[in-house]
Amino acid sequence: MTEATGFETISKREHGLRRQLTSGQMSMIAIGGAIGTGLFMGSAYAIGYAGPSVLLSYAIGAIITLLLMGCLAEMTVAHSTSGSFGAYAQFYVSPLAGFLVRYAYWAAIVLAVGTEVTAVAMYMKYWFASVPEWIWIVSFSSVLIVLNAISVKTFGTFEYWFSTIKIGAIVGFIILAVYVVFGSGNPDYGVHNYTRHGGFFPNGLQGMWVAVIVSIFSYLSVEMIAVAAGEAEDPERAVKKAFRATIVRLVVFYLLTLALMLAIVPWVQAGHAQSPFVTVMQTIGIPGATGVMNFVILIAALSAMNSQLYITTRMMFSLSRGGYAPKAMGALSKSGIPLNALLLSSSGIALATLLNVMYPESSFTLMMAISMFGAIFTWFMIFLTHYCFRRYHQRHGERKLSFRMRLFPYTTLLGLVLMGAVMITTYFTEAFKMTLVFGVPFLLILSLVYALFFRKTKVLVGTLDNVPVP
Repeated sequence: MTEATGFETISKREHGLRRQLTSGQMSMIAIGGAIGTGLFMGSAYAIGYAGPSVLLSYAIGAIITLLLMGCLAEMTVAHSTSGSFGAYAQFYVSPLAGFLVRYAYWAAIVLAVGTEVTAVAMYMKYWFASVPEWIWIVSFSSVLIVLNAISVKTFGTFEYWFSTIKIGAIVGFIILAVYVVFGSGNPDYGVHNYTRHGGFFPNGLQGMWVAVIVSIFSYLSVEMIAVAAGEAEDPERAVKKAFRATIVRLVVFYLLTLALMLAIVPWVQAGHAQSPFVTVMQTIGIPGATGVMNFVILIAALSAMNSQLYITTRMMFSLSRGGYAPKAMGALSKSGIPLNALLLSSSGIALATLLNVMYPESSFTLMMAISMFGAIFTWFMIFLTHYCFRRYHQRHGERKLSFRMRLFPYTTLLGLVLMGAVMITTYFTEAFKMTLVFGVPFLLILSLVYALFFRKTKVLVGTLDNVPVP
């Protein structure tokens, strides 16, 4: 069995989804997925850990993300399917790897949906302080679930405009911040704020490295471009374009924005629970600007939540079509939407509502810590899968890759080592200790489930020796 024939069989079982996403929508989905609560809200936690050295934290996170995007782009151009990195892991590593990646990632993003909807409720307090947060959670969730249930084209259209608003707001923020820092003449603003209040490394190198964990959470969802490629009109062109656009925009939107933010607001003020973007607007004192920025942050959270509902639905659909979840999860509506998978993937919203009622002050941090494991594990496995993917092609050379990650294997192994280091660090960080405490037993339970129920399932995979593995 050749590699092409083997993976084509995996792709065919995920048929029925509509290829309606345009190249422009794919590009906006890629960058829009990474601009959400992680940047607008999570950056406050990162600043609290690292101080001004958070710039290095997000730079390291950006390097890891760009390495990941390169690996994913190469594999996605070769095989565009909604199972994406889960299907790649199944074929190039082992059936168990594919099972673990898809379920760990699904669980992580389901919980990430909870963090986004919790953040939405927090943002609405700006205008409606007396309204219970759970009302906003239920209201906005219902709307987004309906949007995802209509058609993939509807999802793509709304996500395109969500992302356009976010990008436009960040560009406007950058222009305003550049003027304030370099053109206002106010001595309180400037790069000298980087070394005030304890210096550039107020919490040492350890604080800087811990903030890398938050940066990874901020960049989470860029990998959804690989999943969305399964419903793209021209996946090869769309993925290549999205990869190049993401490289530039991640650097500009994250690093430049944070650099300007810290030049305006000392890190001891920006590192509070409130979004640092809102803090900046309050500091500058532009009438009405704080409300506008809060609206933009609200849109960013809704956009990220919209994307996450989409990606978890497709991952559960892939699990079902692969025989690893109930068949009902793989059923499609007349418009090509896996509605049952969508409803199941909305369970994170219910969990967020429950946690918000029980622990209103700490629900966001708790959800973020728990959701981190599946995301970190998935990124780690993407690098490992790419290593096996390239080794396979080097040995067999059955098809020419039209997109190639440069400097292999060094870039792939660098990403693998950095993600491993990030995962280990979570255990020694109080705020993220639950990441491994929750994640490792969860992975062991998944492995046990696989051994008991799915180990003998007949699936097509490819190994480095090109031998089918049952």
